[in-house]
Amino acid sequence: MAITKRLIAVLFLLFTALALHQCARRGSPSGGPKDTEPPVLIKAEPENLSTNFKTSKIRLYFDEYIKLQDVQNQLIVSPPFQYPPEISPQGGASKYVELVIKDTLRENTTYTLNFGQSIVDNNENNPSSYLTYVFSTGEYIDSLTLLGVVKDAFNKETEEFISVMLYEIDTAYTDSIINKKPPNYIANTQDSTTIFKLQNLKAGKYRLLAIKDEAKNNLYDAVTDKIGFVEDTISLPTDSIYLLNLFREVPKYAPSAPKFSAGNKIIFGYKGSDESLKINTITSIPDSITSFVSKEPGKDTLNYWFTPFEVDSLLFEVLNERLQKRDTFTVKTRKLPADSLILNPTYRSSIGFLDTMAVISNIPIRKIDTSLATMMNKDSIAQSLNIRLDTLANRMEFSFKKEPNETYSLSILPGALTDLFGATNDTLLYRLRTGSYADYGNLRIQLQGTITYPIILQLAEPKGKVVRSIISEEDMLYEFNLLEPKKYLLRVIFDANANKRWDTGNFLDKIQPEKVIYFPQEIEVRANWELEQVFPIEE
Repeated sequence: MAITKRLIAVLFLLFTALALHQCARRGSPSGGPKDTEPPVLIKAEPENLSTNFKTSKIRLYFDEYIKLQDVQNQLIVSPPFQYPPEISPQGGASKYVELVIKDTLRENTTYTLNFGQSIVDNNENNPSSYLTYVFSTGEYIDSLTLLGVVKDAFNKETEEFISVMLYEIDTAYTDSIINKKPPNYIANTQDSTTIFKLQNLKAGKYRLLAIKDEAKNNLYDAVTDKIGFVEDTISLPTDSIYLLNLFREVPKYAPSAPKFSAGNKIIFGYKGSDESLKINTITSIPDSITSFVSKEPGKDTLNYWFTPFEVDSLLFEVLNERLQKRDTFTVKTRKLPADSLILNPTYRSSIGFLDTMAVISNIPIRKIDTSLATMMNKDSIAQSLNIRLDTLANRMEFSFKKEPNETYSLSILPGALTDLFGATNDTLLYRLRTGSYADYGNLRIQLQGTITYPIILQLAEPKGKVVRSIISEEDMLYEFNLLEPKKYLLRVIFDANANKRWDTGNFLDKIQPEKVIYFPQEIEVRANWELEQVFPIEE
């Protein structure tokens, strides 16, 4: 098609105006596309995969200026060095990384240095991901590999940066070595996939384990670290893929020194499982003094409550009945204010149809007077109340029939609760309201597969807090009714010892944690919805 002279003139004017507009704009040129390429290793001294390695200095040269980020934590050396190497550059840019070895290297050993994501370019911080340098002090490079996956034994999500370790089983090996010496080989999951690959291994028999190494010292600390292990000996070479379930062990029983937390309370902490402890007072105490021992809910702590009296120190005996272990402690008295009675409700406004209203005390409750508590609905009609004292949780519970779209007034008159020292409550008034049944959703779960009972089916919030729990010894339809509309996690715990809770493992005793299986996706419960979900189980 021909173009007219008039159209050419219009286009010329438009092009000129656009060019002038661009020239008039202030700012700097874009500088071209953003650099997304990582640094490239172009040379190594000595060469990568060198044998008969004799030097103590390694240099890695790159095609651009680089810098180091968090190299102390990112660098994984297998087998580990006893002393940290000197690494440069520190705080500046360079075209090479230099590493000076401080150790006396083992004979006929293949070493692997994995730099993680510590080497980045100077401008855009693009990492040279998991750059590996390998050398051998012997005649050849070991070439065997070992593959596997690490997962958390209880939580759905597994933490990052899990150390995977191989200890050679020889005449000097004992299981306690993991607390004392670094492993022969080590790798790191490094990312959220939790897949690991141990490389450049030699043939032999090994113990395989994984550790969330909080101290970053390549040793296992049962107090702070999680651990996972394979019970059987690993024989290399192998084409098996291994699964390591990561758990925290219950620490061995150990009482801690008691201390005053208030003028009328001494706390006795301890480590260990649910221990049966008794606290005996060796110091002579006047008959007029009131004392009482109670467990702090949810904590490994016993509270020793007593009426303050004049004394310089108190001598106690702590008896672990299960272990028949006795410990004595002297506690010097301190001038601290005594704890006074504080009461807190479990609900202050809205309450669900399946929720329990309670008033929790900070001091043990000695008695309750149920005649001093009443409840009215919005029409001032008295409601039937079932009131009980939960001494373990130290709370006064109120059960009543809840109607939809109703408002209730709970009145607790003075003297309804009396604490250990004779103090009573002031007047308490709480207004509670219910919603509509349509505000909630119902969820029914059908398990599918060959299942070993008993099990515990739990519904939890995405961050892990348990919302509902059902214990079952046979196949059934599981119903979670009147749920708040939101997303939930669903898991099955295989309660192998039938103690109605999840049990962790123990490395030295070769006990694995009880198995937990999660439904693959979060389950969304919507208001006024009925949802039935099949949960396929593969043990």
